[in-house]
Amino acid sequence: MSNSSSLNEFLLLAFADTRELQLLHFVLFLGIYLAALLGNGLIIIAVTCDRRLHTPMYCFLLNLSLLDVSSISSTLPKSMANSLRDTRAISYSGCAAQVFLVAFLFTAEYSLLAVMAYDRYVAICRPLHYRTLMGSRACGKMAAAAWASGFLSGLLHTVNTFSIPLCQGNTVDQFFCEIPQILKLSCSDSYLREVGLLVVSVFLVFMCFVFIVLSYVQIFTAVLRIPSEQGRHKAFSMCLPHLAAVSLLVSTSFCACVKPPSISSPSLDLVVAVLYSVVPPTLNPLIYSLRNKELQDALRKVTS
Repeated sequence: MSNSSSLNEFLLLAFADTRELQLLHFVLFLGIYLAALLGNGLIIIAVTCDRRLHTPMYCFLLNLSLLDVSSISSTLPKSMANSLRDTRAISYSGCAAQVFLVAFLFTAEYSLLAVMAYDRYVAICRPLHYRTLMGSRACGKMAAAAWASGFLSGLLHTVNTFSIPLCQGNTVDQFFCEIPQILKLSCSDSYLREVGLLVVSVFLVFMCFVFIVLSYVQIFTAVLRIPSEQGRHKAFSMCLPHLAAVSLLVSTSFCACVKPPSISSPSLDLVVAVLYSVVPPTLNPLIYSLRNKELQDALRKVTS
């Protein structure tokens, strides 16, 4: 048995045992990764280069794309490299970096989605005060607060997780260093401290979700009062992409949180982890560009 002070590396869960399936996993993940980079990269370039998109809504969308690129880059490249090299190893420092980045980016994304809900609320429910409440300085502070909350969360989780003695081997039953899987390696009750922090984090994420729901209750109430059908359609079009992105992140995260331990298995845990860590960053660019004419026009300029 080893403890955390003598661990030099962890062993991640392999997607497949045969060489052919490992290469298939590499190709599939590479395609998904490139699609996520392309989609989010185009949005970042379009919002940066097109002055018409220099508004609070697109500023927050740019931040969301940055988070999505960072999020998927924190897990997939290492998993792809391991499949290509036929290995399962990740260094101790690499594992700690993954724990930090996953907690950091996941929390920051939820916080940013809550900020985006507030932006939509002000735009629809208090349009006369929009320029005052959502000025460039206010937007900068809100985006910075979202990133800062994620950084603090990542730092606390990383310090807590890797201060726990680990004596149940070094095999992590996941394709990246996931905190619950690392806690299974602990050999003392000190892991309860990290469990408590996880519960607090889940509660804060839930509060963000409640804030988003309450914002949209008021938004939809205001939209239904708009007399013209065209006005209602425009208001709904402004909100639906954000609502779809929230629903995607919440539903995939919910699958991970409510999965009963009785049906837990490495294969099921793997599928659930792919759902919440890979699917949202890949689909978010498609969700936001599908019905947004301004963004579509900007993307055409970028790609033409």
